[in-house]
Amino acid sequence: MGRYVGVDLHNNNFLVCYYEAENGKKEFRKFNLKEIEEFAKSLKKDDVVGVEATVNSRYFKKKVEGLVKEVIVLNPYKLKIISESEKKTDRNDAETIAFYLSKGILPEVRMKDEEIAEIESLANMRDKLVKLRTSLKNRVHNILRMHGIETKREFLSSKKGLEKALSCNISDTAKLEIKICIEQIISLSNSIKEIDKELVKKGKEMKGFENITSIKGIGEKGGTILLSVIGDINDFDSKKQLYSYFGIVPRINNSNESIKHGKITKRGNKLGRTTLVQCTLIAINYSEYLKSFYKRLKYKKGSGKAIIATARKLLGIIYETLKNNWIFEDFSNFVLKTA
Repeated sequence: MGRYVGVDLHNNNFLVCYYEAENGKKEFRKFNLKEIEEFAKSLKKDDVVGVEATVNSRYFKKKVEGLVKEVIVLNPYKLKIISESEKKTDRNDAETIAFYLSKGILPEVRMKDEEIAEIESLANMRDKLVKLRTSLKNRVHNILRMHGIETKREFLSSKKGLEKALSCNISDTAKLEIKICIEQIISLSNSIKEIDKELVKKGKEMKGFENITSIKGIGEKGGTILLSVIGDINDFDSKKQLYSYFGIVPRINNSNESIKHGKITKRGNKLGRTTLVQCTLIAINYSEYLKSFYKRLKYKKGSGKAIIATARKLLGIIYETLKNNWIFEDFSNFVLKTA
């Protein structure tokens, strides 16, 4: 019978608990991350290794899998027995992982294909750059307002607008600040364009790209981001699982005979959820089915709840499309392309 090996992984080191369930024997060792080869030598073929998901857990798993029976990457958000522990030490965390690993009750995180994970990472980088650019644009608007100059939101979306901001009658200090902001805005815009080009290029090579982009409202960039977030559609046994993964399901408070539905959980993938909502806003212009669903809910519950519910509906269509390998010839009328 193999051991259960709990690993508390950090950026540059990790503490290991080797646990033998049969006799309760425990052994602890600490390694530097550079000593991972040394750690690998301490493992046996029938060991089961558990490690909490961190930035370097993929690298760790790659180095260890094949040497042991199984490597399980654990979901940190569901690992409350560790995160809420009153005795929060590396030794205790590693021991807790090893012990509960032996019981088979630790929540496993889904590890995507490495290439898909890299595309998702690139999409997340794009998201950060877009937010930074927006922050800088807002700063320019605020500086101009401080000098009594009102500007529209789209004012800084063109080269002409950026040049006009620099020519405004303001103090030299304020002009310098705007100049620096504009230089960064231009640089960020160029980087975002470069990322967009790479995302579309990589997206066209992804399984399901033709399927998802045949849905009107989902473009090449949006389709790539959604595919990178979803990964392998076969990892999801139902639409509900995919809804939860995107954090687009309502909170439910079930007490005695009363059931209350609250706001969406937002515990899922934020980038995926944002992209999905953006695509939904476009898709309702093409699909009468989605448009009528949205309008009906908007009248009853308001636009905010209506767009989220419609986004969930679109995600269900995406699920069926990828699961069944559908390609739409005419999405507006749900006509599939024939081979």
